[in-house]
Amino acid sequence: MLYRHGDVLIQAIKTLPRGAQERPGTILARGELTGHSHRIQDPATVQLWHLNGEIFIEVKADTALLIHEEHKTIPLPRGLYKSWMQREYTPQEIRRVLD
Repeated sequence: MLYRHGDVLIQAIKTLPRGAQERPGTILARGELTGHSHRIQDPATVQLWHLNGEIFIEVKADTALLIHEEHKTIPLPRGLYKSWMQREYTPQEIRRVLD
């Protein structure tokens, strides 16, 4: 399953990659233009992990709510997910989409 929340993409995975380390907080990404953030509403429902600049989400409750001021809330069911930022091609470079 793949979820899109603005410029944040989230995909269900089967296992955490070896070497992933706990990451404090619930923010997946901050918007450079607005200062808003893509985040999990209730910290008790998730544990974030990171490895090599990638973020992984472990939903420990039946559901965790992914929220943002400008996007519809997405309920993530219990499980493991990988999160990354959408990129776009320009003739000059491949760059992160700014939200």
